[in-house]
Amino acid sequence: MMIYIVIINILAYMLFGIDKRKAKSHQWRISEFTLFMVAGIGGSFGALLGMNRFHHKTKKVKFKVGISCICIVHLLIFIWFFLMNKAL
Repeated sequence: MMIYIVIINILAYMLFGIDKRKAKSHQWRISEFTLFMVAGIGGSFGALLGMNRFHHKTKKVKFKVGISCICIVHLLIFIWFFLMNKAL
């Protein structure tokens, strides 16, 4: 499970960097749906880090709010799993 989380967050970070590079050179772009999906399936921390590191999609309210909310949900799930495993 932890390997998956690490890989999906690296992927999300890389996708934001790739999309920013493509935006600057007016090339084919990664869809917003894909960026949100990768964040939603576990890559929210990498997506948030990528947004801030590459200054990409930071002016779009739906990305600032959406990715932040997904991060909060993932953080709560992580805390819940940690507490449940500690209780067992």
